[in-house]
Amino acid sequence: MELNEKQRLILDAAEKLMAEKGFDGTSVRDIAEEAGVNLAMISYYFGSKEKMMEAMFAQRSGYYKLQLESMIRDKELGPMAKMERLIDQYIEKLMNHQAFHRVLVREQMVSGNKMITDHIQELKKQNQALIREIISEGQKKGVFKKNIDLPILMMTLIGTISQLLTTQHFYKEINGLQDMPADEFQKHIRKKLSLHLKKIFHAILSNEA
Repeated sequence: MELNEKQRLILDAAEKLMAEKGFDGTSVRDIAEEAGVNLAMISYYFGSKEKMMEAMFAQRSGYYKLQLESMIRDKELGPMAKMERLIDQYIEKLMNHQAFHRVLVREQMVSGNKMITDHIQELKKQNQALIREIISEGQKKGVFKKNIDLPILMMTLIGTISQLLTTQHFYKEINGLQDMPADEFQKHIRKKLSLHLKKIFHAILSNEA
């Protein structure tokens, strides 16, 4: 779905508010006010709040799916190199779109809305099906161990990034980094996460003795 500037503005506003108040706690009027548009425009572009959520999922997940598919087809990368690139892509995705990630976490914890939970489940299944291709490639080549529990592996990846995102202030304080400029700190934790997660994945996946 190709979005115009107004549609992106509306979805960004919806994402911000739903990260703070949840899907049910955010009204279409709230979104219109945050985006600086009238209600009729939201109805014209999306029809309903549910359709708006569908568009949000399509916007955020579509590009990442293309990235994964492109990486899987890359003949120049070995299986472990692909997993390392996957880690960096997830770090960038979650840190660059923290509001959308908060929407996902919040709705998984509290939502009784079947439409949202179905979207989240489908997103997970699509991503894990693609990642399983990388693992299968590594196992066929003898690079990866057999019997890899992919759901737990992905929980390790996403959970570690999520925990650091939600406890950034504590991480700064415990490591004496309160005076580090925000941009520098973001680069710092990206590097730390990348190195840490790659060590974990190598230990879990590698078939080396």
